[in-house]
Amino acid sequence: MSEGATGLIEAGAGAQPQAGERRRGIDRVIMLLEALLKHRAPMRIGDIAKMINAPRSTTYEIVNSLLEAEMLENVGSEGYVYFGRAMHLFGWAYSHHNAHYRRILETLDRMAAETGETVQLCGLRGNKYVVLDCRDSPGPFRISSDVGVEVPIPWTASGRLLVGHMQERELKDFIPAADYELPDGRVIAPDEFFADVDLARRQGFSETSALADRFTWCMAAPIRDSHGAINTTLCFVLPVDTPEPRRNQLLELLRERASALSLAGS
Repeated sequence: MSEGATGLIEAGAGAQPQAGERRRGIDRVIMLLEALLKHRAPMRIGDIAKMINAPRSTTYEIVNSLLEAEMLENVGSEGYVYFGRAMHLFGWAYSHHNAHYRRILETLDRMAAETGETVQLCGLRGNKYVVLDCRDSPGPFRISSDVGVEVPIPWTASGRLLVGHMQERELKDFIPAADYELPDGRVIAPDEFFADVDLARRQGFSETSALADRFTWCMAAPIRDSHGAINTTLCFVLPVDTPEPRRNQLLELLRERASALSLAGS
């Protein structure tokens, strides 16, 4: 969940309105949609109310309005709701209006077909890393990450590029201390991570192995916007035992394609 949305949820139902009741209603709609996105499955309205710390009556009212707008839909016969067809249309409109994003999706398709490897588009939401889109490897050993699941930045190759504009003091404030602990209990030393960020900034790519998953080797290259900022990355997720010549070949391809997608010189 994004940092701003998390702040809204933590504010809770008892917070004083900052811009009147209309603003509070809009905030709760955002909180409700973010809660469903984070849960990644249909939920009962009562459970949503608890998750966003809002009155059940208010939550029912919001859900009914979103159902009427087809932004949500009923799932089954036991009171569960989830995203509706209108949400698909909003996403479709974004991807088709944004010519650059269409180019990125075409590149993902082409790279997955050419290499047989898992390729991803990655970015940040708040102070977490997310996979924005993914094309899975068609091979028997499939490695993939769920689109939209928020992951600590230090676990990822992309994260080292995406925070490359920050100084060490900013990184200390931005990344929660708990995010340096890996799923298996190992801990990344912050100084080691800061050094990795500096290296990624200087060399223009990042590689990590056996961090979030002991069986994966990840490599990422920056996609720069028209101002030269890195808001997204292009990534390969490989088996950790991929031979070095093969990794070098894929890294060269990755950097070439990411550079071609950039709107400013790398």
